[in-house]
Amino acid sequence: MSHPTRSSTLDQKHRLVVFASSLGTVFEWYDFYIYGTLAAFFGKLFFPPGNETAGFLSSLALFGVGFSVRPFGALVFGRIGDLIGRKYTFLVTIVVMGLATALVGVLPTYAAIGFWAPVSLVVLRLAQGLALGGEYGGAATYVAEHAPPGKRGLFTSWIQLTATLGFFLSLAVIYLTRHLMTPESFATWGWRVPFLVSVLLLAISIYIRLKLEESPVFAEMKAQGKTSKAPLTESFARWGNAQLVLKALFGATAGQGVVWYAGQFYALYFLSTTLKLDYESTYLLIAAALILGAPFLILFGWLSDRIGRKYLMLAGCLLAVLTYQPIFHGLTRAANPALAEAMARTPVVLHTAEYRGPVTLTLKAVRDAAGKIVGLKQASSETGQARNYLNSRGIPFMLAPADETAALVLSVGGTAVKGFDAKAYEAALAPAGYPKAADPARIDRVGVIALLTLLMLYVAMVYGPIAAFLVELFPTRIRYTSMSLPYHIGNGWFGGFLPLIAASIVVFTGDIYAGLWYPIGIAAMSFIIGLLFLPETKDNDINR
Repeated sequence: MSHPTRSSTLDQKHRLVVFASSLGTVFEWYDFYIYGTLAAFFGKLFFPPGNETAGFLSSLALFGVGFSVRPFGALVFGRIGDLIGRKYTFLVTIVVMGLATALVGVLPTYAAIGFWAPVSLVVLRLAQGLALGGEYGGAATYVAEHAPPGKRGLFTSWIQLTATLGFFLSLAVIYLTRHLMTPESFATWGWRVPFLVSVLLLAISIYIRLKLEESPVFAEMKAQGKTSKAPLTESFARWGNAQLVLKALFGATAGQGVVWYAGQFYALYFLSTTLKLDYESTYLLIAAALILGAPFLILFGWLSDRIGRKYLMLAGCLLAVLTYQPIFHGLTRAANPALAEAMARTPVVLHTAEYRGPVTLTLKAVRDAAGKIVGLKQASSETGQARNYLNSRGIPFMLAPADETAALVLSVGGTAVKGFDAKAYEAALAPAGYPKAADPARIDRVGVIALLTLLMLYVAMVYGPIAAFLVELFPTRIRYTSMSLPYHIGNGWFGGFLPLIAASIVVFTGDIYAGLWYPIGIAAMSFIIGLLFLPETKDNDINR
């Protein structure tokens, strides 16, 4: 009779561990992603007015800034977690995240305090990134070290689900807020409400996490005096472990990061900014795909316990490489068929002497992004003026070499305009039929949701098993530190800057699909390196 009682108590304890860790992480991801979801608003509110493209890129850059410091948060809090313990470390991280997010909700805008508005926003965004850098490794390690043998993939997949649920929660709160007030009210003050809601979520998270005990694996090691005295040195200064960190970064987390952010965040920007869907349609379509795709995170976590982690993650990267271009072309045809028809019927081409080939253009777009972001790099050349004119009107175009007649020629179907002349451009483009916005009546919602769900499937394949894989890759004494750094470089740098890099490439080249070559290239790199150098980890003993 005693065995079923112990088993029931164990199951109850496991459920509390997973629930408390996951719920707190959901709220932390919510805090982080409401900024990304509202990024289009921040370009107008917190940066100098006058250049909408620069303002939008600035907001994406600041979104990326939060990710850029995540590896430093991983080092700081990872070290604390390996020295002191998992539980108290991610209590601290959630407090920092919640307070930083709430303060964004009361931050004065550029119109009120000028230059100090973007500076203050940067500081709070950095605090968010540092906190999230310490949160994920602690939650994933804590859950994995509580998981029964053979169920680490299943247990940690609930942690993986939290990012998607946090994104969904951010969309739901923002949608509800926008739905309950006029567009003018939301733009003026209503955008602050989702940030202030984080105070309530913070209180719930702290209450629940205070009920948790320390990880049994870490507690036992600490009782035996076997914890690391210098986790940073052991993790990165000893070549054997440093090799594992590099393999995990380039062979797994970099590819996982770009697949995650391309499948969710970049898809959101593509629908709203490139295809010009209204916010209501965009949020509902993304939310539907998140609901349909979220269970696959648990499925692939469970499946990785049966067949292994490595090849599931690599398969997700390979599928992204092979299908991203056709999927996003399909999104255009399904979400804004008028745009797809205009692009096919009357393509717009800029023939310019500045053209140096697609690879050079892509590198130049990324290199020049910082100048465009802060609004210091002005479009002084005729090509720059023409590019800005087309981008501001949402008209896709292609760059091509100049012909012999002029240094710059705009070609619209059979019409050619030499040099840059706004009125002549307007007259040439008017008959082409490029829509100013997507027609809600023509949106193929089933088709869009199907394609977005397919992107979510790839996300689940790479993201569902990654936490268990990283936990199993490193020894207990330095696990928090070692796993956190490659995860947050892969997600924070390779993934977090994806919207900015991809948008910069699109703005520079005019090709709405050109930005996809960035995630495709990174996913291809991870597939090759992972296939050659990553070990399978599912049968590793984590009590080491």
